[in-house]
Formats: sequence, structure tokens, C-alpha cells
Amino acid sequence: MEKVLLKNIENPNSHRIDEYINTGGYRSLQKALKEMKPEEILEEVKKSGLRGRGGAGFPTGMKWDFASRDPKFPKYLLCNADEGEPGTFKDRPILERNPHLLIEGMVISAYTLKTERGYIYLRGEYPYAKVVLEEAIKEAYEKGYLGDNILGTGFSFHLSVHQGAGAYICGEETALIESIEGKRGQPRIKPPFPVNVGAWGMPTVVNNVETLANIPYIVEISGEEYSKIGSPDCPGPKLYSVSCCVKQPGVYELPMGTSLKEIIYTHAGGIRDDRPLKAVIPGGISTPVLTPDKIECPMDFINLPKYGSMLGSGAVMVFDDRVCMVKVCWRAVKFFEHESCGKCTPCREGTGWMKNILERIESGRGRKGDIELLQDVSKSIQGKTFCPLGDGAAGVVLSFVRNFTEEFEYHIENHKCMVAES
Repeated sequence: MEKVLLKNIENPNSHRIDEYINTGGYRSLQKALKEMKPEEILEEVKKSGLRGRGGAGFPTGMKWDFASRDPKFPKYLLCNADEGEPGTFKDRPILERNPHLLIEGMVISAYTLKTERGYIYLRGEYPYAKVVLEEAIKEAYEKGYLGDNILGTGFSFHLSVHQGAGAYICGEETALIESIEGKRGQPRIKPPFPVNVGAWGMPTVVNNVETLANIPYIVEISGEEYSKIGSPDCPGPKLYSVSCCVKQPGVYELPMGTSLKEIIYTHAGGIRDDRPLKAVIPGGISTPVLTPDKIECPMDFINLPKYGSMLGSGAVMVFDDRVCMVKVCWRAVKFFEHESCGKCTPCREGTGWMKNILERIESGRGRKGDIELLQDVSKSIQGKTFCPLGDGAAGVVLSFVRNFTEEFEYHIENHKCMVAES
């Protein structure tokens, strides 16, 4: 498959507008603004089958349709670039090496949605990306791809970067909106949904970086042709960030539905030092862990749940036989406890309980009944929080305990790690 999202990023000037234009950039924008009506673009996005690449996998065309039907104005377009999930770094190459692809996608999206104001909500830990994005936005204004009367079509769109302060919770769309508005980043109860009551109470579309970066390609080749790429139920190219115990960690652009086994052993070069594979977290730290017998699974939103996990952000974290699963679980829950916004009692208190129990087990002070207590606390969190952070933390614990019960039991009974003995 030809590269679409990571096209030309090896070029040292790929982030500059002249280089982007020389490789075909902004042609889709000209086509969209001068040859297509907003309704026609929306129809192409629906035909494409594009699903949101931020984790939930919601059909993009459906989300846009909901916002388009709302009669209220102004409407807002927000790009979620708050890439804070451990193991996830797929959006970073776009932000730092191909920013004009994102800008072009946002302008086309804004034209489709009839919105004149957009924001890129950027992760606080990406300072270099902020510099690159702001320079790219300045270049786009100078060339007439942003601002008033874009390309002489009468359509106007203004875009700026809003940098977060390092809060993982602001990756959740309603917490992101709260932060944009200058409030504390905490999730809202839904409904109402942002497409009807979002930023400043107006219709708002929140899309991930990777989602918006697909829009120019859909306009270029048509929604029907795009739908033929990769998985029939989840078409298009997908960015997978692969890390931990592999020979070639990195970001790989592959057709959606590529098997987990192919990603690990063909593209990422296999397990480091040719060790046995022990476990894989397939979609970022908030997705349930998989055992080696499940790696034939297609990596898309529809098929992964059949194997007991979720695609999430597509962040593949690979562990060999030297890794202690109890420790990985503890580190994951430690992250969730630290990043909990504190709004929901089950999450605020439950993640702290889980962290303390896991810390006790990992340090050799575990006691009989701890495994059952972990499961009980996890189930007391699931389905009882405003946002998915609590569900993610609980799901991770339950999947680790289910798949690696023997390791947890060994820690408790022997007061030390099984891996250290091997």
C-alpha cells in the first residue's frame, strides 16, 4: 500500500508548505472548495466507511451528519492531538513531519461542516510539535489556504493551536472541550453530545489527528475507492505504533485489518533477542492484554473484540518472557490512578485501591484474597463512571488477572516474582 498519512516524511523539509504542495498537497482542498458542495463531501466520507482513529472507532460520516443537521451556529471543529495514552505515538509523525496534511484535512472538514473556527488541542508534552504546527499554520495563512475567502471561494476558516498541560483525561472529548473553554479538564455527562452541545454550548465536532488526515485522500480518490482499502468493516490506512520488546519499534502505516502477528513479526522485525512472545497489549494501555495464541487477530475495530480486546489507538505493546505481568499491570494502574480527574467516586477511589493492592503484591507483601479483592474492586468501577478511564483501568486489571493468574498467585504465595526465578 502506498503511504498516505506518512507520505514523504523522510524528506527533511516535509513539514514546509512548498514541499507539501510539490508532492500534491492542497489539491484536494481546491477540488473540495471549487468542485464540490459540502453535502457531496459528507456523502463521500460516509461512503468511505472511515471510522474515528482516536480509539472509539465511531463512523466519522455519521458524527458529521449529526452536527450538520443541527441548525445552531457557529459550529466548531476541534482536532484532538492530546496523544497521552502510554504506548501511543502514532499522531506525532503527522504533527511534526506532515502538518499540512492535517491542516488541509481540517479545512475540508470545516467546509463540509460549515464552520469557520477550529482548534488543534495539542498534548502538553509535544513542545516541538507546537512550533511546527504554528509555523505551518502561518504558512497556510500566507498562501491563502487559511483565513478569509480561502482560494477566492468565499469560505473562511481560522485555525489555532491550544496546548494542554499534560492531563491524560483531556483526550476524552468532553474534557477537552472543558479545557478549551478555560475550565478544569473533566468529562461531562452525555447526552447531550458535543455534536449538538459542545464548545461554548454550540455544535462541535471533535476528531483525532489521524482521522482528519484521511480526509484529503478520501476527496482525492472518492469514498468508494477508499472503502476498498483494508478491512471491509473498517477501511482505510491505519497507523500502528509498536513498542517494547521488538527489534524495530516505530510507527507503521498499514491497511486496517492487518494481523497483529504480521505487525509484530514482519514489520517490527519480531521479538528482541529472538525471545518467546509472552503477551501483547494491542491498542494502548487501556485495552485488555492478549496472549500469544490470539495474535492472528485482524487489527480493526470489529474483529479485535472477538479476541477479547480492542483496537483503541492502535498502540501495540509487545512483551517477551522476561517481563513480569504483575509489574506491567501495577504500572498501568499507577498511571490511571495518577491521571484520574477525581470527578467520579468509583474511579477516584477504585483506581487508588487497585494500585495499592497491586503494589502490595508486586513488592512481595501480597496476601490471600488479594486477587479476589482486585476483581471485586474492578467490577465496582466498570460501567459506573462519566468517561472510559475507569472502565479502561478496570478492564486492564481483569484481563491481566484472567490471563496470568498463575503469576499473581506465585507472587502472593512465594513473596517474589516468578520471572526472576526463570
